[in-house]
Amino acid sequence: MTIQDFQKQIEDIYFTRDAARGVPLTFTWFVEEVGELAKEIRKQPQDMERLREEFADVFAWLVTLASLLSIDLADAAQIYADGCPKCSDTPCSC
Repeated sequence: MTIQDFQKQIEDIYFTRDAARGVPLTFTWFVEEVGELAKEIRKQPQDMERLREEFADVFAWLVTLASLLSIDLADAAQIYADGCPKCSDTPCSC
């Protein structure tokens, strides 16, 4: 699945509800999901399936925010296509 496919899938599933909630509250949900990911990262031993799920949740909420703000994430990712956006090096040297 491409980033575009994933963004479309998340829009199909959640856009109406997320649009009704609005950007500020959707951002709050996103931050909460990042917090859940942080908790899973800190756990020892790490449960790789839970980590996978939390990464997916964070990505889905990020995509939702982008969609609400009319940002195409596949297009936004192109900022990194030629390496670091500041120095253009891979790996970054700045």
